[in-house]
Order: sequence, then structure tokens, then C-alpha cells
Amino acid sequence: MDADAEHIQIIRSKRKTMAIQIRDGALIVRAPLRTGTIQIQQFLEKNRSWIDRHLEKARAAQRNAVQEGLLSEGDMKRLAEEALQVIPQRVAYYADRMGVTYGRITIRNQRTRWGSCSAKGNLNFNCLLMLAPPQVLDAVVVHELAHRKEMNHSDRFYAVIREVYPDYPKWNRWLKENGSVLLGRMRGM
Repeated sequence: MDADAEHIQIIRSKRKTMAIQIRDGALIVRAPLRTGTIQIQQFLEKNRSWIDRHLEKARAAQRNAVQEGLLSEGDMKRLAEEALQVIPQRVAYYADRMGVTYGRITIRNQRTRWGSCSAKGNLNFNCLLMLAPPQVLDAVVVHELAHRKEMNHSDRFYAVIREVYPDYPKWNRWLKENGSVLLGRMRGM
């Protein structure tokens, strides 16, 4: 843990509990405002095996991303253009099957999200989905459209997904296992 001390960022806020996050191969500790350094060190020690395991996984993903090749601005632009052609068609297809409406569709190159759905029904998708298998894109589309029925991640929400896309768990798992490599291919990550 001490060897990585320079890579630990501590963010104090009005939160009630401590949490650990790994981003860009670095460790972030989120803690309540009045949390002391000793408490944070104890928290890190208690979670040492989780931290070591996930730091190695993040660093391996970064190495794999470099091997796959970093994407240039031109590459990102082409992916966004492709996404603008493909994603609205998939959204329309699944929205019809699910009996939901939606607002605007926006394509972005986000660092941490694959998709999102606002309370107004506007949908955002990551252009890097174009690098994933088509089934992954469909899983993300169905996930976001399911929020048009359930704006949460409850059992009812997942029942909506399974009704229209039974293979969702398989492709969601693929994204969890491989998504960090895709995200790592963006320059500046």
C-alpha cells in the first residue's frame, strides 16, 4: 500500500461513509469531511486485498488498451459518426418492442459511462460502444430504455430488461470484463 501512496487521492465531502474507487490506475478514497488520516489508513488496510486485486485489474486493462492501440481524434470522430447512424436505429427498434418513448439521443465519448437516461427521457450513449459486439450495444440500449419504465435498478427494472433481452446478463458481464480496455483506448485516459 505504501508503494502506491503517491497514487492515492483523498476526496472529503459531505458523504456519510468511506468508499474506494480506482480510476486511471490510481486509487481514490472518498471520505466524510471529518475523517482522520488514521481512519483512512485503517480503511485502506482493511480493504487491502480488494484494492490490490482491482488495481492490478485496472493496470492490466491499461496495458491491454495500449496493445489494442490508442484512438486518435479522427478515430473518435469516426466512431461518433458511426454511432449516430447505428444507435438511433437500435433505440427505435427496442423502444417499439418495449412500448416506451424517448427524447433526444446524444452520442458522447465518456470516460466512465456507457449510457444514461434522463428524467425527461433523453438518452446518452458512449461512441466506444461501436467497438463492442453488437449484442453489447443492444444490452446498453435496452438498459437505458428500461429506465423509461423504472428510473432505478430494482428487481422490476431488471425484469423489464429480461422480458425483451434475456441475454442481457451475458452481454452486461462482457462489458464489465472488457469495457475498461475499450475506455482505456481513449487518449488522455
